[in-house]
Amino acid sequence: MAFELSSRDLEPLLQGACFFGSGGGGTMISARHLAANFRSGDYYPTDKVRVVDVDEATDGDCVMVAYMGAPDAINQVQWPNGPVEAARAAQQRLESQGRKLAYVVAPESGALGFVVASLVAAKLGLAVVDADGAGRAVPSLPMLTYAAAGVPPTPAFLAGESGLCVELGVSMPPPDGKPREDVSTVVEQMLRPILTNPQFGQFGGLAMWMMSSEQLDGALPVRGTLSRALKLGRALQNGEVKTVEAMLDFLRRELDIKARLLFGPATLASSEVSTAGGFDLGKVALEDGARRCTVLYQNESLLAWDSAVSHPLATAPDAISYFVEGDGQHVFSNGDLSGDDHGLDPAVRGRQAAVIALPAAAPLRKGLILQSFADELAQLGYLGPYAPVDASGEGAR
Repeated sequence: MAFELSSRDLEPLLQGACFFGSGGGGTMISARHLAANFRSGDYYPTDKVRVVDVDEATDGDCVMVAYMGAPDAINQVQWPNGPVEAARAAQQRLESQGRKLAYVVAPESGALGFVVASLVAAKLGLAVVDADGAGRAVPSLPMLTYAAAGVPPTPAFLAGESGLCVELGVSMPPPDGKPREDVSTVVEQMLRPILTNPQFGQFGGLAMWMMSSEQLDGALPVRGTLSRALKLGRALQNGEVKTVEAMLDFLRRELDIKARLLFGPATLASSEVSTAGGFDLGKVALEDGARRCTVLYQNESLLAWDSAVSHPLATAPDAISYFVEGDGQHVFSNGDLSGDDHGLDPAVRGRQAAVIALPAAAPLRKGLILQSFADELAQLGYLGPYAPVDASGEGAR
């Protein structure tokens, strides 16, 4: 059912979305910088945003909007100029075809993704669809349900904060009997190098997957994700969820999510990160006596190891999220845990945290999406199969 977001809803929205982002989806820092300026005035014509269900989005076309690039590079942005300009380019293209852009949708669940979609909608007088392409955050475009549904990803528009906008069109040759590379994979491979250009500085606003209302049903099977993030965020903000046990109970009782505690609570011990090719690459470690849990990520957490166990605790596409106990902020992305020196932020060092796995939505467990995650895990050195965390109580085997 349609509802309205206001500026005061963005803080709980980004908190809940951060937890569902599997350590990625942009940092809470970057989302808060953008949310802080959301008020009716010279930039935004309104401080309200309409959110609609997929089956309510029938008044025009929809486009996916986002920031693309290294989370660390996006942290200081205060106005969503890149995504707005990319969405405007998509809007103009649709208008040239006699079509009307009426909706935007986030690529994934994550603090930055939902906030950016909401702000672009407010700026351009559009509505946001209560869904996304994964139900978690992902490091590459082929991992999204838009790609799996076969929605043409181009034309794609990538806009920098300086106003430079690049349009990408890809035409694939007819199949010759060999397996054909997915178009979204080609788009990803072409867009990433653009982000390294000084005009972009490792990030840019992205608009792609322009969809008619008829295409939305197949493109967005993972639904209600914005509203669930808002519900969890309000519980976090109101102090209803302060412990790991309370978080697991809330997920089960209020959201029907059978999350699994993988490790902890244990001490946050270290963080390492480097930025290359529009990605933050790193690992986060928690220690419990002689045992050590290490989470490996490429923007998003993809793999969790326990030093005392011979198999991974969890692998993508299952989401791997943090919950930090005690006073202060409870949810963090990988980028939020990283300090100015790219080590663990001193503000969280020594705090007690848990690593929690959330079962992947069904569309992520098969076909192109599952293979894309397997390819990403192989680059991290894991060559084993996906073993869902909800299939056994002992993590992946």
